[in-house]
Amino acid sequence: MQHRKNIVRTAVVALLAAFAVVGPGAGPALAGDGDVAWTVRTASNSYGADRSSFSYAVNPGGQVKDAMVVANRGKAPVNLTVYAGDGYTTGTGQLDLLTKDKKSVGIGAWLRADNGTVALEPGQTADIPFTISVPDNATPGDYAGGIVTSLTQPDAKQSINVERRLGIRVKLRVGGDLKPGLAIEDLHVTYTGDAVVTYTIHNTGNAILSADQAVSIAGPFGWARADAGKIAAPPDLLPGETWKVSTTIKGVARTGWLTVTATLTPRLADASGSTTSLPAVRAEAHAWAVPWMWLLIVVVVIALAVGAFFLLRRVRARGKEREDARVREAVEKALRDEKAKAN
Repeated sequence: MQHRKNIVRTAVVALLAAFAVVGPGAGPALAGDGDVAWTVRTASNSYGADRSSFSYAVNPGGQVKDAMVVANRGKAPVNLTVYAGDGYTTGTGQLDLLTKDKKSVGIGAWLRADNGTVALEPGQTADIPFTISVPDNATPGDYAGGIVTSLTQPDAKQSINVERRLGIRVKLRVGGDLKPGLAIEDLHVTYTGDAVVTYTIHNTGNAILSADQAVSIAGPFGWARADAGKIAAPPDLLPGETWKVSTTIKGVARTGWLTVTATLTPRLADASGSTTSLPAVRAEAHAWAVPWMWLLIVVVVIALAVGAFFLLRRVRARGKEREDARVREAVEKALRDEKAKAN
């Protein structure tokens, strides 16, 4: 049973590692293994030439027709499967696609290639037309996914079938009310000499967003403010996705009650690729950084003050005792003198 589990786990890793998506700025994608190799690229048509990915704006109920070009650059025939999948952001910040056995609800469900397979001889090229049909009740906002060509081959060493995927990114903005939004959640600060700040960025809107980040920390009344410096922007987050951030602020003074402020300036991209900055989002958290040296000084000062108070009180008490004794002695002497006169 344990051996079987190991085989399944190895197959999953192979599936993920063998996938590639053509992204912005990339040329035709190539997958190769020995004498097996093929490329994919966008077709040149009314949408443009030499596109790095597919990008559309469609209203609910609308359709898009386009094509992907596949070429066999290897020395052997290839028989490729063609399908679409919804996109998601991986832990490394890259866009990946759901595999064919996973259920898609966006682009992966709406995009259909005219042919589910394509067989190519060495040197042969073929167009793969596809149609995206957006449902009438589709929620407005941004969607990301891809169209994939897939080659499954047995791996004799691992005794499994390995699927190598090669695809092109598809971004779709469904018309309607666009409500971009980011939230800062679970903001925490831990002080151990340096301040370690952690939080989660949550895309709460319906648009794909990245953001500029800034984190600062300060003592009471804004004293001894320190900044984290430049923090790398998170990847483009799809609606509903989250991204964890951790940054360290060095040299934070021990001023007692610390306030950390995290600020996000969301960046929204339009169909042309230009970005617009949206109103900033802020969140605060607090922590104690006990100023031991100052506390020690305060304790010493208080101890000296208390000691001086009691010393002064003792000196005054002794002075009063001496004065009382002097008065008693003077009274007694006066009484003796009066008594002597009387006699």
